[in-house]
Amino acid sequence: MDLIVEALERQHFAALAMLREAIGNFSDEAWEGGEFPRNPWRIAFHAALYAHLYLYENLENFVPWDKARKECSWLDGEDVPVMPAYSRQEMIDYVDLIVGLVHERIGSLDLTETHCGFTWYPKVSRVELLVLSLRHLHGHIGQLSEILIGQGSDVEWLGQAPGL
Repeated sequence: MDLIVEALERQHFAALAMLREAIGNFSDEAWEGGEFPRNPWRIAFHAALYAHLYLYENLENFVPWDKARKECSWLDGEDVPVMPAYSRQEMIDYVDLIVGLVHERIGSLDLTETHCGFTWYPKVSRVELLVLSLRHLHGHIGQLSEILIGQGSDVEWLGQAPGL
């Protein structure tokens, strides 16, 4: 199990490093631009929020970021409100907060649990949720990367986080 825990931690660190780089590569104008509700800042917040959430046993135990605005977490639907953007620095700070939790949170989870603890995934185990979370995070990093490529920048692919 130690090998699985280590792999999950390392891949979270790598994915979060890539998200952090993507956020930092946007200009202020591009960060708040894009087509509502898929503005880069909102994509980044959505990706970070769910990466953060799925490090917890369930919604009841989740300790949200103190600047989190629930209304900013949705990327589609008729009820998505227009909200002021988080700054790039606020989002980098949020990603850094999540990075600081990865080791402790993954280490505290029972990876043998057959249910992940979130009602919207009734047939997903705890370990599968962490893999799903990484897939979700990378999907949104890909979206941000595509926007950056259109602006002459990109995100470096990391097989594991720098320094590991």
